[in-house]
Amino acid sequence: MFKPTAVVGALVVASLALPGPAGAQTGADQTKLTVKAKITPNKAGTKRNPRGVKLRVDARWDHPAGVERPIVSEAFVWFPRGTLYNGGKHRRCSKRTLDRQGPSDCPVKSLMGRATGVAWADTVRTKPRIVIVNGGKSKVWLYTTLYRPALVREPVPMYVKRTRGKWAYRARIVVPKVLQVVAGVPVALSSFSSIAGRGEWLATTGCPKSRRWKFKVRTDYAAGGSSTFTDSIRCRR
Repeated sequence: MFKPTAVVGALVVASLALPGPAGAQTGADQTKLTVKAKITPNKAGTKRNPRGVKLRVDARWDHPAGVERPIVSEAFVWFPRGTLYNGGKHRRCSKRTLDRQGPSDCPVKSLMGRATGVAWADTVRTKPRIVIVNGGKSKVWLYTTLYRPALVREPVPMYVKRTRGKWAYRARIVVPKVLQVVAGVPVALSSFSSIAGRGEWLATTGCPKSRRWKFKVRTDYAAGGSSTFTDSIRCRR
């Protein structure tokens, strides 16, 4: 399992840009990323008996007035020790199926959650919808549908990789250019909410002495710069 995520993802997941007035400052260094996460149940499992969980993630990107909102090209999430991702043990759906038919043609048991967002395409408010789909041992699909300023349906990949040291996993979300600029208009995601988890797809295997699962999220911008947020979630043994 992994931690605030999803998403990874969000995170998880697609954040873009709003153009500012002539002479506006670049907003990359002035963008504040805030992430709140909740794991249910927060009583940890063990390595022998992992406990399946549901993960809720709420993220916001805030900008000072008068600055240009940066386009997110990638996002990264680091998950703590004591979490487990079991994508390789669950039904999965391929990109080929998603490209042809969307999540409706995927195995039901490969559908792991949903997410919504609030975004701006210039002055037009739009609400992307996301279906979180298991892609296998090291991949999650964030199938995104955007209706304004034009209809776009695109599976956004999130690559999940085991790491050494402080973190158990690192997830990398790659935002396709077709979602960065839609019909010639940059799209800025200002908030994102998701909930994901089915069976032991996401699981916990332990709670550290601090009784906190730490996590870190970073969003990188197409024009340079990034925003980072680090926090923790309380856990029980």
